[in-house]
Amino acid sequence: QVQLVESGGGLVQPGGSLRLSCAASGSIFSIYTMNWYRQAPGKQRELVAGITSGGRTNYADSVKGRFTISRENAKNTVYLQMNSLKPEDTAVYYCNAYRSLWGTVGDYWGQGTQVTVSS
Repeated sequence: QVQLVESGGGLVQPGGSLRLSCAASGSIFSIYTMNWYRQAPGKQRELVAGITSGGRTNYADSVKGRFTISRENAKNTVYLQMNSLKPEDTAVYYCNAYRSLWGTVGDYWGQGTQVTVSS
C-alpha cells in the first residue's frame, strides 16, 4: 500500500550538507515510524536515524550532532538533514516506513538514493 521515493542524494565535499527527502504515498503517513538506513558496498545495512509517530527521534552514534531527522505529516514526507558530512557517510540511503498495529505489520522501503562525500 505504501510507496516511498527518496530524493536529494548526490556528490558533496567533506564538510558539506545535503537534505534527503522521502515522499510517501498510499497510506496514512502519520501512524508510521519513519527511518533512514544506509548501506555501503560490502557492508551491512545500518540504521541512521528514526522518528516515531509521536515525534521521538533516535540516531546512530556516528551521526549524532550532525544529522537531523524530521517529518512533515501534512506532506507525507520525512527528511534527513545531513551536515558536516564525512567520506565515511558515503552510502546508499534508504527510507523505511514501519508500523505494528492491532497485530498487523507494515514495513516498506524506498529504492534508495546515493550519497557520495568526496573531495
